[in-house]
Amino acid sequence: MTTSATLAAGLAGIAPATDGGGFEPPSLDDFYPQAFALVGTPFELNRVMLVRIIMTLVLVALFGIGAARAKVVPGRVQNLLEMLLEFVRKNIAVEILGEKYGARYAPIITTIFLGVFFLNISGILPGLQIASTGVVGMPLVFAIVSYIAFVYAGVRANGAGKFVRGALVPAGVPGFLYPLIIPVEFLSTFVLRPLTLTVRLMANMISGHLLLSLCFLATNALFVYATAQLKVLGTITFVAGIVFILFEAFVAALQAYIFALLSAVYIESSVHMH
Repeated sequence: MTTSATLAAGLAGIAPATDGGGFEPPSLDDFYPQAFALVGTPFELNRVMLVRIIMTLVLVALFGIGAARAKVVPGRVQNLLEMLLEFVRKNIAVEILGEKYGARYAPIITTIFLGVFFLNISGILPGLQIASTGVVGMPLVFAIVSYIAFVYAGVRANGAGKFVRGALVPAGVPGFLYPLIIPVEFLSTFVLRPLTLTVRLMANMISGHLLLSLCFLATNALFVYATAQLKVLGTITFVAGIVFILFEAFVAALQAYIFALLSAVYIESSVHMH
């Protein structure tokens, strides 16, 4: 096997075909690998779970070490971390919620942003090459955290009664429409919001992984199994894969931003009842 083909398969995060079978298309099975530790217990580990643990430890260690070594005159790493925190605080929390509520809920919004981003970006990191947010568990956890923050903020700011009424009955709706409006608003506010947050994030990470895998597995197949005339296509798919790696880095950050932004919007709608 050529060096380029081996590199292509490695970038895909999947072993190249060795049985002479040529091209093997990627599938959702990549997100459901076999467990390798604690098999048969509620705590069994597979590759996706291991990636979650690694990226969580990296996130905690990065900011923990940064905080422990913080200086009045920041170095490059400290400056980068502070810029990241300030971006979330000013451009998401304060921008959407205002100074008062922005300062109060900036920690949870920042946690959501960083958590989603770090679990997303693992999809393009050598040796990991899978976004653990591509499995429903983690997107659902972040959506539940966002949902709890939304309910807590609304109840704290307005009281339970006013919060529930404001969430289910838009201002100005006549009473005779309540039987129609309340079920619709309940479904929209308390069911579809966390569901759409979950599905949007998961679907983007799945599609990105499949796209990258397709490019690099096709490169491997073309370099190894195709005729000489077709091998040039392997170069095209390889270059396309590199481009899509950069694009997936952008998507990882964008999806983290959207998730945090929508969480802030939902909190704002609960504290400022109309």
